[in-house]
Amino acid sequence: MIAYAISDKTNLDFNNLEASLNRIASRASMIVYRDKNNHNYKENSKLFLKTAKKYPFKKILLHTDIDLAYELKADGIHLQSSQIKDISYAKSKNLFIVVSTHTLKEALMAENLGANMITLSPIYDSPNKGEAIGLVKLKEVVSRVHIPVIALGGIITAQQIQECSEAGAVGFASIRYFT
Repeated sequence: MIAYAISDKTNLDFNNLEASLNRIASRASMIVYRDKNNHNYKENSKLFLKTAKKYPFKKILLHTDIDLAYELKADGIHLQSSQIKDISYAKSKNLFIVVSTHTLKEALMAENLGANMITLSPIYDSPNKGEAIGLVKLKEVVSRVHIPVIALGGIITAQQIQECSEAGAVGFASIRYFT
């Protein structure tokens, strides 16, 4: 099962980046550097990518900035649902594309536009992420799309990971699980 770490200030400390990435790499097979409000995002992205490449992540992605991901040679990009229309541009840069989705409609649109993988969220209750959509909706989306679906949102226990797997998700993504 894919274990996809979404970074934020609670699980990634740039003052101790090696230790943070070492801890995350012990549990994750993929990682995305996400820091929506950082004015030093470009510089931090360079350092993040350089350091993360020392660890056995299968994919190392940046969040939202397609041109920066291409410039810095990240493996791919994680796009927000509001960026679905940008999938073709990311494809033109030969980036691996993960798209955040919250509905079947968004999932199908991301698939049709060429995303490699989607996250579907929030599966469980998660701070500031709205009402959980649950495992039934996860199972429905998995059954309707032909690209990998990663469960996201409120996943912090092995039992939740197992439930998502049983619903058909090929993996899970989390911030708090990797804290």
